[in-house]
Amino acid sequence: MRAVMVGALGLVAACGPSNPCSGHQFDRLRRYSLPYAGHWSVARGDSLTFPAAPGMSDRFRLQDITLDSATVVVGRDCVFRGQMVFRQPRAETLAVSWFGQPEQAIVSGWPADLGPFAGVSLAWAGRDSLSGAVLLDSKLGVQAKPGMTARFVAGRVGRARLSSSP
Repeated sequence: MRAVMVGALGLVAACGPSNPCSGHQFDRLRRYSLPYAGHWSVARGDSLTFPAAPGMSDRFRLQDITLDSATVVVGRDCVFRGQMVFRQPRAETLAVSWFGQPEQAIVSGWPADLGPFAGVSLAWAGRDSLSGAVLLDSKLGVQAKPGMTARFVAGRVGRARLSSSP
């Protein structure tokens, strides 16, 4: 009887969801993501003007982005943890998630009450700098013209890549 129970538990465990932070797909995601990991300080950025919503225009000032190499499971996906630090409209640090691709890193996790933002896209602008663009979420009600975005440039702070929560 005991052997049957152990066998049944083993079968249930084997049929359960696998760890999304392991396997070939995650190894590839990690390989693409790790070059972006680190602490990035925003050097300069555009303002963003919403003609239909002037109260939201020029509202945000991003100060720092920290892309950590520690993982977190979001839904059924394994992504990396991070933080975005804002100076305006209020000094605030947001916990975000991110992942890298060969051509860019995508940072997401902004609360909907901050505005119609889907996140940030980051691409290499040099050996130790990133060019970023704020991504707008049309599902939250703001219609943006194609190509309308706020861009910024960030430089790496220090050389170490993080391996634990900041």
